[in-house]
Amino acid sequence: MPENAHTAIPSPTASGTRHCLVTGANRGLGLEFVRQLLARGARVVAACRQPGRATALNLLAGEYPDRLHVLPLDVASARSRDELLRELPLVLGDERLGLLVNNAGVLHGGERFGQVAEGDLETSLRTNAIGPFLLTQALAPLLADAEDGRPGAVVANLSSEIGSLAQRQEFRTPSYAMGKAAQNMGTVLLAKALAPRGIRVVALHPGWVRTDMGGPRATLAADAAAAALLGVLDGLRPQDSGVFLGPDAQPLPW
Repeated sequence: MPENAHTAIPSPTASGTRHCLVTGANRGLGLEFVRQLLARGARVVAACRQPGRATALNLLAGEYPDRLHVLPLDVASARSRDELLRELPLVLGDERLGLLVNNAGVLHGGERFGQVAEGDLETSLRTNAIGPFLLTQALAPLLADAEDGRPGAVVANLSSEIGSLAQRQEFRTPSYAMGKAAQNMGTVLLAKALAPRGIRVVALHPGWVRTDMGGPRATLAADAAAAALLGVLDGLRPQDSGVFLGPDAQPLPW
């Protein structure tokens, strides 16, 4: 993050009234985002593919019946995105979204050159890049504008340093890497499109996190990773929109 941090804008949830939407919220990093946003006093919409099987998420809904709503969403499905768009205004009422966390993603492990499957590449692009881009586009009318000294909404796309072209030094997880690289371009384009409304869009690399995706040997616990990224979002300034940031708030190369 550049210097002059004293000019940082308030947290997107600082008012305590704006809603947050987290995708892929049933486990891992997404679930930790939900937990910590609720602990901050935010109102949260948690979206996942199969809410009926999201045991931990449903337990949280029981603890926060007035501030947590669980809705179904398969980010790669147009029909599912449309259904969320129909249901979300019933949850928000007259409020707008202050934070959208595009966390849902997919990783195909064990890929080897010469055996990369077309279907895995397509699934990764739909889930990691196309879905979050189209979801953000569809939800744009529900994102809060900057007005009367109040900051606009934040769109946080959970990316990965694996999607950085400049940092690639080996052949590894090609479908995931290509999907995240495409998502990073989507972040830049969305930042340009939403800039006139004061809405900031960033790509975030969480580090190597111990989740089902990251595996047991990863160096970061999910709660620590989520806390670090929320701290990054708290410090966002208007000029940080369209930037690729690590968990230490430092810019990463595309």
